[in-house]
Order: sequence, then C-alpha cells, then structure tokens
Amino acid sequence: MATAEIGVFGGSGFYSLIEGAQEIQIDTPHGPPSDVVTVGEIAGRRVAFLPRHGRKHQWPPHMINYRANIAAMKQLGVTRILAPTAAGSLQPHVHPGDFVVCDQLVDRTNGRRDTFFDGPETMHISLADPYCPQLREVAWAATRRLGLSSHRTGTVVVIGGPRFSTRAESRWFRSMGWEVINMTQYPECPLVREAEMCYLNVSLITDYDVGVEGDPDAQPVSAEEVLRQFAANLGRLKDLIMTVIAATPAARTCRCGSALAGARG
Repeated sequence: MATAEIGVFGGSGFYSLIEGAQEIQIDTPHGPPSDVVTVGEIAGRRVAFLPRHGRKHQWPPHMINYRANIAAMKQLGVTRILAPTAAGSLQPHVHPGDFVVCDQLVDRTNGRRDTFFDGPETMHISLADPYCPQLREVAWAATRRLGLSSHRTGTVVVIGGPRFSTRAESRWFRSMGWEVINMTQYPECPLVREAEMCYLNVSLITDYDVGVEGDPDAQPVSAEEVLRQFAANLGRLKDLIMTVIAATPAARTCRCGSALAGARG
C-alpha cells in the first residue's frame, strides 16, 4: 500500500494539486471511509486526500464515518491532518471570504461515534487545546505570506446539521463570543487526537449564520450561498493548503503524538 505523511480532508477541487496521483480503496476496522483515498505528492511531500462527504457529497455531516476516515489515514502512515472547511461567521468582524485558524471548539452535536475506545479499554485524552499548535503557527504564517484576510484564533461551535441554526440558537452562540459555526469539526478533531495525529482546521467563511444582528436587509444562510462563496474562494484555499504543506516542518514539536500517554482509564 502507498504511504503518506500528510492527510487532507477536502473535496474533489483539491485533486488537481497532486502529482502522480494514485487512488486507493481502504477498509478499516470501523468500516469503509467516505470514498477512495487519493495519494500523491505536493511540494515533495507525500499527501493523501479524502473527501469527507464523498465525491458525490453523498454523506451528510451526521452520517460521515469519521472513525473510518481517520483510521484510513492512520493506515497510510499519516501523522498530520489538514482539515479545511466551509463555515459560517457568528460575529460581524469575521467576514465572508475571511480565513479563521481555529484554536478552540464547542460541541453541540449528539449521537455521533466520537471515540475509538468503546471498551473494555478506555482512554481519557486531553482536549484542552484541540488543534495542533505547531500546525496552527504554520497556517497563520501562510495566511500572512499570501496576504489573506485571516484571524489567528477562533472558536468554532459544531452543530449536528444538516439544518442551519434558528435565530435564537445563533444569537446564543454569538452572545458566548464564539466566532465560527460548522457541522464537521466534531468528532473529527478528538478522533484525530486519539489517533495521536496532529490536526489543523482553517475555516473559510462563506456566510453570516442568520445574518448580521441589527441589519434589516441581512438574509439567513442558504446552501446555495455557501456553495457559491466556497467556489469563489476555492483558488485561495488551494493556495493556502499548498503553502501549509510545503512549509510544514518534518519534525513534530507538539505533544499530539503522545496524546494517549497517561490517558488510560
């Protein structure tokens, strides 16, 4: 089987970046991943791409087999996961077209399989700092190098979907000071930590969740608008991912690779 050191959860728009692409069908102890994995090279690095929703976008957020997706990357030898996402803004100063290098998350999902350790072995990992600090610094530097409108930190609240928020829910999230809203960061993020891999999210802001509070002309988010904004900014996102891959140091200086040390229950 081919191997890779960096994994990317992204759609088909990223495949054109890979040199010498090879498609690999993988099965895992948790079932098949969302789709075949495409492995090749970017900037001299071995990279594996997997569309978390499937190539035909057939898996809604609550039906994604997150455990299988991450297990597939682990089987390929991946030690770092880059997870760009389309996301909504909860705050007026975080604009559509901005990039947010998230540093915290809040889980508002329910019923998702969110651990590899269902017993009899139990692991209590620390998720105090969910995202890899080393990769976050690489990503922040990359946004500066490319001149992108970006935010160095941000808290993402993860909702179950596939519906969008009510106005009351969005007002609550905004009042808590959270910046970003998304449907896939949980349980993807903690599962990557349990697999002792590094995890990075860069959120591409496509909309204001239910509009900007106080603006009578603001419209709630729609799937059509999300897709339009994402397509319009895909080129910038691809440039960012390529830059992060090229700039990622070979050596890991974070603690992500020892997340299970002392975690046994």
